[in-house]
Amino acid sequence: MKISIDIDCTPQEAREFFGLPDVKGMQDALLKEMQERMSAGLKAMDPEAMLKTWLPATLKGFEQLQEMFLAQMGRGKK
Repeated sequence: MKISIDIDCTPQEAREFFGLPDVKGMQDALLKEMQERMSAGLKAMDPEAMLKTWLPATLKGFEQLQEMFLAQMGRGKK
């Protein structure tokens, strides 16, 4: 024996029938906050901002490497 029941109702009516809360407002607020955080994260991944952050450290490291090589070459001449 097979019984099937079709219920035609809106999501709001189904929530009310089962006693579930309407969380649309909370979902909208969380979605807005998540979009803001993702936008801020994308701004941090801007190539120009990344270069400004990394370049000084890279140049400092390169200068230290040059000084190390020059110090090693200076020792070999003596």
